[in-house]
Amino acid sequence: MSDEKYILFETDEHGVATLTLNRPEKYNAFIPEMLTQWREKLAEARDDPKVHVVVLTGAGKAFCAGGDSGKMADRATENALTRKDFLWRQVHEIPLLLDRFEKPIIAAINGAARGAGLDMALMCDIRYMAESANVAESYINVGMIAGDGGGYYLPRLIGLDHALEICLTGRVVGSAEAKALGMVTHVVPDEELLPAAYKLARTIAEQPQAAIRMYKRSLYQSLSMTLSAHLDMVSSHTSVLRETPEHRERVERLRNKTLPKAS
Repeated sequence: MSDEKYILFETDEHGVATLTLNRPEKYNAFIPEMLTQWREKLAEARDDPKVHVVVLTGAGKAFCAGGDSGKMADRATENALTRKDFLWRQVHEIPLLLDRFEKPIIAAINGAARGAGLDMALMCDIRYMAESANVAESYINVGMIAGDGGGYYLPRLIGLDHALEICLTGRVVGSAEAKALGMVTHVVPDEELLPAAYKLARTIAEQPQAAIRMYKRSLYQSLSMTLSAHLDMVSSHTSVLRETPEHRERVERLRNKTLPKAS
């Protein structure tokens, strides 16, 4: 078992956790040990009550180059069932975990994101991108398809036609186009990337956390629900939230006009 810390994890006094992909000499390309640590740190952030929001970024010049090419060559010598089991038991646990991750996750794309690296950013709730960064669904360039959820997330963000064009060509998409397409939420100058991501993260971290979790669940679930089912669900959520101390405290502060002004 490697003692290398491929995922760095720290939490600040605001309740914002930073997960940093830490293989900069390989542009943060994934290897199996890194995937294991990624799952473990995500679970740790999920279960830690002190963590309210997560910021994900990469060490060095890249966000994530996707899968390590050397390990891809190793996979080619395995039989089909072994390769499928690797995806199902190791890789796929990450999008499945994130699908039930109630705390907001903000990707800070500091450099190139390729293949699984882009897919990981697409799994996040909000994406900040540095102006000089670029992204690509590069699987087709090695005769593969997205195997970890990129084909699920991308068309939902930018539409089927744009997703097909990007996936079938494997071309590189710059920050301006990524923003125009809706692949990312904000594009900022390189030096402002982490400050901007942390500013948003800390704003969210200061909000009532029970409401944050229910809001995130209800918005994602609404994508596959009828209006009637959604309204039925949120009526239950709002009834529960009225019982929380955070709601009662905020109502009292509003009555006393002690809530901070919006910035």
